[in-house]
This record gives sequence, structure tokens and C-alpha cells, in this order.
Amino acid sequence: MMKDTLKSIIYEFHTGKLPDLIERDLKLPFESGKIVSVVGPRRVGKTYLFFQHVRDLQRRGVDVRRVLYLNFEDERMDLDVHSLDLILQAYRELYPDLDLEGCYFFLDEVQNVTGWERFVRRLYDSMSRNVFITGSNSRLLSREIATALRGRTVNYELLPLSFREFLRFKGFDFDPERDFYSSLRRARVIQLFREYLEFGGFPEVVLLKEELKIRTLQEYFEVMLYRDIAERYQVRDTLVLKYFLKRMAENSGKFLSVHKIYNELRSQGIKVGKDTFYAYLDFAESAYFVKLLRKHYRSLVKSELAEKKVYLIDTGLLRGIRFLRESAGVLLENAVFLELLRSSRELVCFKEQKECDFILDGKVAIQVCFSLGNEEVTKRELAGLREACRALGLKEGYVLSFDERGEFKLDGDITVKVIPACEFFLRGLPWA
Repeated sequence: MMKDTLKSIIYEFHTGKLPDLIERDLKLPFESGKIVSVVGPRRVGKTYLFFQHVRDLQRRGVDVRRVLYLNFEDERMDLDVHSLDLILQAYRELYPDLDLEGCYFFLDEVQNVTGWERFVRRLYDSMSRNVFITGSNSRLLSREIATALRGRTVNYELLPLSFREFLRFKGFDFDPERDFYSSLRRARVIQLFREYLEFGGFPEVVLLKEELKIRTLQEYFEVMLYRDIAERYQVRDTLVLKYFLKRMAENSGKFLSVHKIYNELRSQGIKVGKDTFYAYLDFAESAYFVKLLRKHYRSLVKSELAEKKVYLIDTGLLRGIRFLRESAGVLLENAVFLELLRSSRELVCFKEQKECDFILDGKVAIQVCFSLGNEEVTKRELAGLREACRALGLKEGYVLSFDERGEFKLDGDITVKVIPACEFFLRGLPWA
């Protein structure tokens, strides 16, 4: 019966029509000779990324029958490690004339089947070198890849939409080299940038009516909490877990102190060991609820062991969980972090006497300040930038503001360039 169900699923895909797609910037290689793995948070668009690449194969003239796509979150697929071979049996029986060596296998959310890695390894070693897999759990997937698929994989990370992709989803064609000089188009892109900061880049949310956005983001949080963390890691005390996740959201852009959260709960008579909270932190990062940012140290060991800054995986998710009195600056810093993360370059923060938000490649100091209009805030932010530049021997630093531009000297020898964040998101890194 399961084999017949699999035949139906495979045949439905081959005879159906791919949904309308808005292309993402991430392009996967077709002839890498490796297992291509894509990891990222739930609802970020990994399935549609696969559909995008299936469509590309069809445009290249590949017969759709040579493409096997399966979503392991399909409730009809009640599979375990012992029944995974039924997939290949069903595929062969449907198309006995096909040579599997020339077929493409797209296995979506494959981590839902315990023991999947042995099946994927056998598929790759003995049948096809065109294997693509996705997963919503970075730690689980990477650990299994490291042990069972070592040397066989190339990994990609899909995050919520960048601002460039956001504009594409909104159907707004904007040329940053030309349209910033049009007051009308500039005003529109800044309006959209505000929306991007407030509601984030989850593809479904971007296309929803505004009154549904926050409710949907809150539902995403509940699914991450109960399914991606509590169910997967067998966390029984979900109330404490939920409290911990919300405290992380409240600390977005700050150094996270597990000890402080531990003491808060202990003072309320709730006894939970510190090791439990460190485990929760690991689970939250694995499930793509948060990303952690290391502090700059000359010693890699110190950098890894020290407290880290915490950022949520999406600014809309942050806003859906946390009531923000001064939200604009927090959202902007979180969004800048995610954009720098997409560059795949070395990224740390700096803190000694003062704090500088980001150090890129050890030679670019970046401070995020929503507005330089507040003298006290500006003084604090520039003090952190100055200290980072002095410590790293830099003659230039950057301030990313919401919509301000300028250039001036600090202490006569450090050039500070103030760049509107919107332009940074659209033009890329000006120092690259």
C-alpha cells in the first residue's frame, strides 16, 4: 500500500503544474558531483527553491520524469529507515525505462525520517550523483552529514528574503544606481523598507494583508516552539522553554546571559539547571530561531567560550514576539546582521570598554544607529566605533542609519562614513 501511495505522489508531481514562482537569489549547482544540502528555518521557501530549480531543469530540456521530488512532511508518507527503499522501487516500477544515474532527486525536509542519511548515502554512492536535500534543523542535519555523508556534500543556507528579494516579491523594480535620484521612487522604496523592517522577510508573510502578518508570525513562533524544538528534542517543560525563547527575543542585539535568566527563574521558585538553558540555546540555534554572534578576540577559544550576542532569524518574528518600545533601532540592527550574514564573510562584534556592532573580515567596523539626531545616542555609538577602529588599527569606520548620509572625522584621523541602510541593502557592501 505504501508503494502505491508513493507512486501516486510521484505521478501527481509529474503530471501536475509547478506553482507560480518568484525567483530567489540563491542558485544551486546542478553538476557539482556532490549531495547539495539546503538548510534554513521553517517557512523560508526551501520547497519553492527546489521548484525553481526543477523549472530550470525543464528549461534545459530535462524530461520531468527524470526528476523525483518528495516532501517528507507529506502526511501520506509514513516511512521509516526500513521502508525508504520503497521510494526507489516505486520510481523504478513507474518508469522501468529510466536510467537512475541520469535522474535528479529532490528530497525535501528529509530529516523527518530517522536514519535518512544511510538512504541518501546509498542513493548517491550507487545510483545518482544528482541528489538535493533540505532540512529545517541545522545541527541535526549537519551532524548527520558530517558522520554519514562526509566528503560528499556541499551546503547552502537559505534565510528569509533579503530586501532585494523583498522588492521582487512586491513587484517593485528598483535600480539603485538610477532610482535613488527620483524623489518619488526613493520615497516608495523607503516606505517598503520600513515595511520590511517591521514584518520581515518570510515569503508568505510578505504577500499577506497587513492585518494577518503579525498573527501569522506568532503562529510561526508556536510551531518553532512546539514542533521544531519541544517535540524534536523531547522538552517536557514547554512553559520554561517558551519563557527562555521570549527572553532571547527581548535580548535581540545584546549579549545573552544564561546565568541571569537562570537567576530570574530561581528567584521565582522555578528550579531548572543551567545546563538545561544552555541546551535550550543550542536547540533554538539549531531550529533557526536565533543566530549567535561571537565577540572579537585574538584567541579563537576565548571567542567561542565568551557570551555571544543574539539575533532573531527574522525581524518580523522579533516584532511578533516582543513588545518593542524603541523598536526601530533594534529591528534595523537585526536586519543589518542578517544581511551581513548573507555575505558569508567573517563576522564578529567588538566590546571592550565600549561596543561596536559588527566587525567584518577583521578590517571593517560598522555601527548601526537609526538616527544621529539624538546627541547622547550618537556620542555613545561613535565612542564604540572609535574604540573598535583604534583596537584594530583602522582609519575608516561606517555608521548605517535609517536615511541619513554624511562623512566626518573622529579625532582628526578616523574617517566616519554615514550610509543610509536602505542603500546598503540594495547596493551591497560599499567596501567590497
